[in-house]
Amino acid sequence: MTSSDQPSSSQAPDEGVEDQASPTDVPGEEMQDEGSQEQEQDQGYGTNRRHELSLKERRCIVSGETCPTSQMIRFVVGPDDEIYPDLAEKLPGRGIWVSGQRAMVEQAIKRGLFAKSAKARVQVNANLVELVEHLMQERLFQTLGLAKRAGELITGLERVFEALDKGILDAIIEAQDAGKDGARKLRAKIKASEEDISVLKGLGAEQMGLALGRSNVVHAGVVYGSMSGKVLADLARLQAWGASERTPDEG
Repeated sequence: MTSSDQPSSSQAPDEGVEDQASPTDVPGEEMQDEGSQEQEQDQGYGTNRRHELSLKERRCIVSGETCPTSQMIRFVVGPDDEIYPDLAEKLPGRGIWVSGQRAMVEQAIKRGLFAKSAKARVQVNANLVELVEHLMQERLFQTLGLAKRAGELITGLERVFEALDKGILDAIIEAQDAGKDGARKLRAKIKASEEDISVLKGLGAEQMGLALGRSNVVHAGVVYGSMSGKVLADLARLQAWGASERTPDEG
């Protein structure tokens, strides 16, 4: 771990920090509950509700720009003075916000901005960047699994084509290592259907397969429903991060 020095008390309040009560629970325990808390939040809310929630904005401590929180990563200082990523935005404590790109988090660490924003001496794990990426991937794997169990995620190019014909897809996920022939057929089908469908990437075929309990998944369709907004948000976050490909049990 690296330690950041105590900043001067005369600094003006940092706009990348939100005021909340100090954390009282162990961050690791809160993180274990993250999945169940997210499921509870999503029950009863459709895609429009989640999009509404994503309009909240915070200021990045690195760039100084104000962005929707869906495009940012929240960090908190734990009771042990260590910086913890809070992707679910549920951990207690003052939120410290960084734009959701790997380079931004690296800059926040390099320039000692976590300590500056917290106005306190903090500990920054040497593997914080890798931890954030790992949590993003695990979060997406969990979301994909939940969507599949809810019947809102279909796999296989032919089934995706059938769903396109029915007009029930919110988006299509294509593996980063998809073959050229399948990718060409998919885009031709989308064009012929005249549907306004986005094709999103971010995971390899092996990663998608592991998340969905299959050997490899090259194409998957996200069906309109209670989980679709969350799937797209988690995938977009991973894409924006600029993640390296990794299987769920690595790192």
